Amino acid sequence: MTPQTPPVCNYEGSDYQTSFWEEGGRDYEDQTEAIALRRLLPPRGNLLLEVGAGAGRNTPRYKGYQRIVLLDYSLTQLQQAQTRLGRGDRYIYAAADAYKLPFVNNLFDGATMIRTLHHMADAPAALREIRRVMQPQGTFILEFANKLNLKAIARYLLGRQNWSPFTPEPVEFVELNFDFHPKTIRAWLKEAGFQVERQLTVSHFRIGLLKKLVPLKILVAMDSMAQFTGGWWQLTPSVFTRNQAVESVTEGNAVVDGFFRCPACGSANLREEQDALTCSSCSSVWPVRDGIYDFRG
Repeated sequence: MTPQTPPVCNYEGSDYQTSFWEEGGRDYEDQTEAIALRRLLPPRGNLLLEVGAGAGRNTPRYKGYQRIVLLDYSLTQLQQAQTRLGRGDRYIYAAADAYKLPFVNNLFDGATMIRTLHHMADAPAALREIRRVMQPQGTFILEFANKLNLKAIARYLLGRQNWSPFTPEPVEFVELNFDFHPKTIRAWLKEAGFQVERQLTVSHFRIGLLKKLVPLKILVAMDSMAQFTGGWWQLTPSVFTRNQAVESVTEGNAVVDGFFRCPACGSANLREEQDALTCSSCSSVWPVRDGIYDFRG
């Protein structure tokens, strides 16, 4: 029996890419995030895991990596990504639970998790799982929703919200939507086996009126300069961190040959059959749906 994990925020059937990004007036956020990624990503790499890839909005930005695994819980989001990016040896599509990554230990030299951690009811567990599949010295780019942002501080001081942005615990403002304190995130990263190397603050001017009055290029340029203050303070709704996977001697990070592993039992003994992977250890069958590996169970 597959172990129970926390609830998953599932975008199955959603038009999120179109309604939120392409038609939702999010050009400012998209362009500032692209700048942050460009500053934090290594110039080159071999194999990158994109956790919460969705419809592949950020995937073309990982130009330095030879191969990219797009992972999302939603099959339909990955289908959209496949339509946008195509098939081929460079992209591997996997529908899976981030709490039970279907990969062997120490596989990836890079990983990203953008606009995804805020859906995690057990964020430390998700970070530990990402560390498990990463090579020592690998680079992990994390974006998280920051509860210690100026808008939240102002609302709290004016008595317009009942939760404090200064306390360390996450706040669930909508079901499976969490904001986190920067110090808490740094502590969780350290506990998971990461060393924070750099922080950038993003979306300094995420205010509807500003986005209407100030030309996009100017707003993006201002945010680009302000991002560098992230090493001193984190007061924006979005924070990006670059983290290095540190050496580990724990059994859970022992090197295992192979690529995929069974989410049900953890075995790497998966044999390829027609349109499926079958686990030799527990007999679980994981279908391959039109080029997308489905490990959701």
